[in-house]
This record gives sequence, C-alpha cells and structure tokens, in this order.
Amino acid sequence: MTGLNYLLLELPSKVEYALLALLEIASQRVATTPVTVAEITARHPIPERYLEQILANLRRGGILKSQRGAKGGYILSKEAHLITILDVVTLIEGDRQAEDTNQELTMEMKLIRSPWQEANLSAQSILQKYTLADLCQKRAAYLQQGMMYYI
Repeated sequence: MTGLNYLLLELPSKVEYALLALLEIASQRVATTPVTVAEITARHPIPERYLEQILANLRRGGILKSQRGAKGGYILSKEAHLITILDVVTLIEGDRQAEDTNQELTMEMKLIRSPWQEANLSAQSILQKYTLADLCQKRAAYLQQGMMYYI
C-alpha cells in the first residue's frame, strides 16, 4: 500500500474562501474598482457572514483595503504579484510556530521529527512561490481554453 493518495496537508475552508475572494478582487479589470461581498458570494458558495469576517481579517492584515458607501467594497492594498499564498495562509490561520519544548529531545525523537520538518519547509517554500497574480493568470488561461470553439 502506497501513501501517494494520503492527504498530509489539508486546505482549510477558511483559507480556500479567502483565496477565492482574493482571486475575484484581483481579477477586476480596474484595480481601483471595489468588489462587494455580494458579488463574491454570487460567484462562490461562501456564507456571507463568514466571508465578511475573512475579509475583515485580510483588511486588518494589510492585504485588502475597504471602501464604504454605495460604491464600496474591497480592493487589494498591494499588487497581486506581491501577495503569496503563504501570506494568506499565515494571516488566516495565524502564525503557527513549532512547539517550543523545554524537554531534551532524544536522538530517536529528532530522527522522527526530521521528515516532518522537511515536509513543512517544502510546503512553505511552494506556497511562498505562488502569488495571487499566478492564480489570476492560471484562471485566465483556464477560462481561455474553455472558450475555444471548433467548427
């Protein structure tokens, strides 16, 4: 039995919703046009109240700006190529540091923990590599492929 289908890292729904919302906001043709919660929830099955909390968290974390009023909504506070998936994950999930144990680790404990540390560093490296702009480009390419017509 191989573990290739084993899901070691799970995508939390809160992070997925944050990335879906950011993708909608970043995909605006005019970067200064605010996107509303209603516009996002119309395209994605995200509970509105939950999305409002996520967007407020992204605003407090410096990824979004909010505009009030009739033409209000959310815009990116910086360019999409400067926002990594890791930025979003750490903001939404919190800065999860490795346990700081005062106990002395045995050689066997160090051996056992080593692959997990390596997997964690690899995951962080991959998530740091992809930006919101990359997601927008992949989405546009995917949509472009879907629009090809053959006669």
